Amino acid sequence: MNADHLTGAARPVARPRFSASADWIGLAAVLAAAGAGYLLFPDNLALLTRIVGIIMLVLSLDLVTGFCGVATLGHAALFGAGAYAAGIGAAHFGISDPVAMIAAGSAGGALAGLLSGFVILRGHGLGQLVLSIAIVNLFHEAANKATGWTGGSDGLTDIAPTPLFSVFAFDLWGHTAYALGVALLLIVLFLLQRLARSPFGMLCRGIRQDPIRVAAMGAPVRKTLLAMYVVSGLVAGVGGGLNAISTQVVGLDSVSFTLSASALVMLVLGGTGSLYGAIVGTVVFMLFEDFVSAANPFHWLTIVGALLVLVVLFAPRGIFGTSVRLLERSRRR
Repeated sequence: MNADHLTGAARPVARPRFSASADWIGLAAVLAAAGAGYLLFPDNLALLTRIVGIIMLVLSLDLVTGFCGVATLGHAALFGAGAYAAGIGAAHFGISDPVAMIAAGSAGGALAGLLSGFVILRGHGLGQLVLSIAIVNLFHEAANKATGWTGGSDGLTDIAPTPLFSVFAFDLWGHTAYALGVALLLIVLFLLQRLARSPFGMLCRGIRQDPIRVAAMGAPVRKTLLAMYVVSGLVAGVGGGLNAISTQVVGLDSVSFTLSASALVMLVLGGTGSLYGAIVGTVVFMLFEDFVSAANPFHWLTIVGALLVLVVLFAPRGIFGTSVRLLERSRRR
C-alpha cells in the first residue's frame, strides 16, 4: 500500500513545469497572503503564527508522502521533536536566541527524521503504516515520561526567547513571532522549490511512480528515501521550533497522533505532491476550523467533516490540484 491508497481518492498533482519565474511568483503570492492575513487578523496573530508552523509540518509530510509515496501517520513525531529540542535548549541550557532555537529545532527534527525513517522504511504496506503510528506513540510516551526534561503532561515551560537580532522583542500581540514565521516559511519554500527541481527531487518522484524500476536502474531507493526523511524532519523541526518560540510552551499535543492525522487531512485537502497544495490545505483547514468552532462549538466537527467529504468527492486532487487542472483546461480551450 502506498500513499495513494492511504489518501483514498486524492491523487497527486501532476508534475509541475518548473520555471524560475513561477517560483518567484509563488513566493510573492505567499508573501502577499501573509500581508493580507496581518491586515485581516491583526488581533489574532498567534493563530496565524500557529498556521505557519503547521504549514511547515504539512510541507514536510508532503516531501515523504506526496513526493516519495511513503504512507505515514506519525509525522508529528518530527514536529514535536523540533519543538522539544528548541524548548529544552532554552529551558535547560540557556539557548534563548531565537535563531539558535530554530537551529536546535531543525537539528532535533532532522535527527527524529533519521531515526523514524530508518524504522518506517523497513516496513511495507500496512506494516509501514503501523510502524509510523507506533513511532509517534513512542515519541509521545517518551515526552510524557521524561518529566525532568519535557515537563510531561504539564508541558515544558520557562521558554523565554530574547529579542530577535537583539532588537525585535517577542510581544504579547505576536508581531515579531509572526514576522519570523513568515520569513522562515519563505526561506523554506524557496529551498524546497530548488529541491523539487533538483535531480534528487526528480529521483524521489521516480521512486513514487515505480520503485522497482528505479532500483533496477541502480539507484539507491532506501537511502534516497531516508535522505528525504531527514530533510522532511529538518523542515518539520523548523515549524516545531517556531511553535516553541511563539507560544513559549511545548505540550504533548505537539507530538500526538491527532496532529499527525490532521496534517495528513490538510495535505489531502490541498493536494498531494505540490508544495503550494500543502500551504493551501493547511490555511483553509485551520481557518475554517477556527471559524466554525467559534460559530458552532457543539457541531463544528460535523461541518468540518462535511467539507472534507465534499472536497474528496468533487475535488479528488485537492483544492490546489483541482484548481490547477481546471486552469490548464481553460487555457487549452
